[in-house]
Amino acid sequence: MSSYRQIYYQIVFGTKYRRPTIAEAHCEELYRYIWGIIKNNKCKLYRINGIEDHIHIFCDLHPSVALSDFVKDIKVASSIWMKQSGLFPDFEAWQEGYGAFTYSIREKDKIINYVKKQKQHHKKETFYDEYKRLLIENAIEFDEKYLL
Repeated sequence: MSSYRQIYYQIVFGTKYRRPTIAEAHCEELYRYIWGIIKNNKCKLYRINGIEDHIHIFCDLHPSVALSDFVKDIKVASSIWMKQSGLFPDFEAWQEGYGAFTYSIREKDKIINYVKKQKQHHKKETFYDEYKRLLIENAIEFDEKYLL
């Protein structure tokens, strides 16, 4: 019998101290690089986007891949690439943690559209407020002092 899965994640993480260090002029190169990391982990990217201080990744997660290892791989490899490429001269590092939120097939198109519209969305809501809202909507307990 074959194995089947449907594990959709929206993964969100920011730059160190939420500094605006992801230059819009080069974010597409960064997203393509991260897409390669995702494919190398046998996962499928549905959408990636963000703004100067954070990114959103909406993808599936292969059952052989642990979420924490997957995010670590993305953050470590992309951080090294960002520093070596010279395209992000102000980038220091990614923040220590991340948010990972699961979704069903019924929510897939809605989340793809949400990630796609990040630049417009953040004209109305800060990353802090967005992240806090995602945690609340997903019933995740948190200490506000760690959101800063």
